[in-house]
Amino acid sequence: MRACVLATLTLATAIPAVAQESDEDLAKKLANPVASLVSVPFQFNYDCCFKPADSNRVLVNIQPVMPFTLSDDWNLIVRTIVPIIDQPSSIAGGPTSFGFGDATQSFFLATTVGGWIVAAGPDLLYPTATDPALGSHKWGAGPTGLILQQSKGWTYGMLANHLWSYGGEGEYPNLSSTFLQPFLGYTWPDTSSLTLNMENSYNWTAKQWTVPFNLVMGHLFNLGGQRISLQLGGRLYADRPHDSATWGLRFGITFLFPK
Repeated sequence: MRACVLATLTLATAIPAVAQESDEDLAKKLANPVASLVSVPFQFNYDCCFKPADSNRVLVNIQPVMPFTLSDDWNLIVRTIVPIIDQPSSIAGGPTSFGFGDATQSFFLATTVGGWIVAAGPDLLYPTATDPALGSHKWGAGPTGLILQQSKGWTYGMLANHLWSYGGEGEYPNLSSTFLQPFLGYTWPDTSSLTLNMENSYNWTAKQWTVPFNLVMGHLFNLGGQRISLQLGGRLYADRPHDSATWGLRFGITFLFPK
């Protein structure tokens, strides 16, 4: 299972965060997947309708983000995605699978070049699935990268990675998967935001694209000093395996811990 979400370098990416950041500044950082901001997003995804029984899947991604300042010009951002999955059987009337899926972890070295935020590093896949139907049964690794621009409330760019399997259970197929996430978003001064992205993945083994469009609205709240972002949106699939979902819903809650 792969999922990757815009959850959290502003143009001042290499500058350590200052105390008492405004809600507007934090909302802009949330539009950036590699922002220098400690955050813990929980992303709830509902997808319908899987064939042949028109069943649905629930996927919860726990996605902590940890930034480390290396110098005045460079940050290291560590993003981890741990999925919890409730998935229907591939055959009508079969049992539902529930548990953890495979975890992924990305390490971004990030800086600013000519006004653009650029970041790159390794992406790792761990076979942590607790049910045979929920994972690849493979260890994987590959490159990941990001290019992003933020200006006058707008955020736009591309996040990408590729994973190859290098070990695991031999009876399962090798993994070769590309992920491409172009995104465009706008954040208003009151911290409301609207983001359109695609979470495209290509399975080189099965030679199959999965192409969902996501439209998500968000807003930042301050509850007793704890900043929390809430997101709500929907998803339509432009291309997919014939037995996969056709549409979905997304709800997210992100806990922010600014410096």
